[in-house]
Amino acid sequence: MERLRRYLNSLSRADQDDYARRCHTTVGYLRKALSTKPSLDGALARALDEESSGFVRREELRPDIWPELIEAEHA
Repeated sequence: MERLRRYLNSLSRADQDDYARRCHTTVGYLRKALSTKPSLDGALARALDEESSGFVRREELRPDIWPELIEAEHA
């Protein structure tokens, strides 16, 4: 979740809104998720990864879904 926080903080407010919209969510939801740390939906984790060009990593948000990506990184 720390990468998501850093990514959001690096964007202007308008760009945050655009990023969230492209991921089919809201900045408010993402900020709440950062503070409560729920298990994000897999589709949302994938969209956050893809729309950030890989900065926000899906396997860090949901290692239970993509363990092979974590293993490949450490190989």
